[in-house]
Amino acid sequence: MNYTKDEVRQFVEEEDVKFIRLTFCDVFGRPKNISIMAGELERAFSEGIAVDAWAVPGFEGAARSDIILHPDPATLAVLPWRPEHGRVIRMFCDITWPDGTPFICDTRGFLRRMEALALEKGYTFRFGTEQEFYLMRTDMEGEPAMVPFDRAGYMDVGPVDRGENIRREICMTLEQMGIRPESSHHEEGPGQNEIDFAHCSALKSADDAQTFRNVVSAIAARNGAWANFSPKPLEGESGNGMHINFSALEGGKEADLSRITAGILEHIGEMTLLLNPEPASYRRLGRCMAPGYITWGRENRSALIRIPAASPKYRRGELRSPDPMANPYLAFGLMIGAGLEGLEQGLALPAECGENLYRADEETLRGLRRLPATLEEAAREAARSPLLHKYLPEEILQAYLERARALRGQGERS
Repeated sequence: MNYTKDEVRQFVEEEDVKFIRLTFCDVFGRPKNISIMAGELERAFSEGIAVDAWAVPGFEGAARSDIILHPDPATLAVLPWRPEHGRVIRMFCDITWPDGTPFICDTRGFLRRMEALALEKGYTFRFGTEQEFYLMRTDMEGEPAMVPFDRAGYMDVGPVDRGENIRREICMTLEQMGIRPESSHHEEGPGQNEIDFAHCSALKSADDAQTFRNVVSAIAARNGAWANFSPKPLEGESGNGMHINFSALEGGKEADLSRITAGILEHIGEMTLLLNPEPASYRRLGRCMAPGYITWGRENRSALIRIPAASPKYRRGELRSPDPMANPYLAFGLMIGAGLEGLEQGLALPAECGENLYRADEETLRGLRRLPATLEEAAREAARSPLLHKYLPEEILQAYLERARALRGQGERS
């Protein structure tokens, strides 16, 4: 809703706000926050709030552990599931060192810089996500159980779709928070759901993706379920994806989508470690409607990037490999970098893939580039990536490489 600091001050005073959650994420996209009392708002705006970040994943390697959180007033949102009296609000934060210099491992700050770089070159990138998740049951003690909430299938309806009321509550909660979902439905897997979001600026879309996961988890818990965002929660069933729709404007007109797509295809192998950061990610790719080959096609859901049917005004690409464990700030930032490479180098698209790759013969598949097949392979490509070394802070890249080494061999596909 793009609040100013004065509007936030007024809102806190008039709406009985008692707690303010200052939200950020670790290098891997996991949400973190510190809650301050309303009386500390002025200090948060003027000086920031100091946090000891020594135990935050990806931050712990810093020689200095103190960081400063600076709330972004434009991101004010009420948490509707918290009490009406003594309200709780949330703001996303930018992170600096105590001397005011940007904290290099602030991935939201990374996306800000990539947006600014694109704007300097005349481009405004836009993104929208389609996020999938499983609703699972809880046991008699309320602990998570690996039992799907229902046995419905793709776009089924109630009563077999037992998650429709939870999806409805999620969408209404998101609207209350200033986020606009476009559609929702039951997905292919038992208990699997999908909610799609409107196309918007990179930073807003990434903030919304972070908020979405928090909302889904909170609403699921309130309904006696729990939300599982794992890339592959159940063997033999569809994995969870985070499909990313992308486009860009140049001088108020649609930029060349084919060159942006070509740039992403050129560099996708290098980016896969950050788009698919879990061992389970590689049990999803190449199976159950998840892409395994570096291809593109119009309306082809077996391709890595598809160009859905739409009028020129709404034409965009859809990258289908990322999963919900990806940090959206890094995913969007790297897609901007790859897109800029495609635009500036005038990269041309390879031949379109018109075949259903899930049914293609070995001869057809042999001629195609594959996505990395394991976390270890993805890490090797990332380590030697010109794109990542050009745009991504070395500290962030090293955090992912170290984590991949620690997770080596856990649950990857053969």
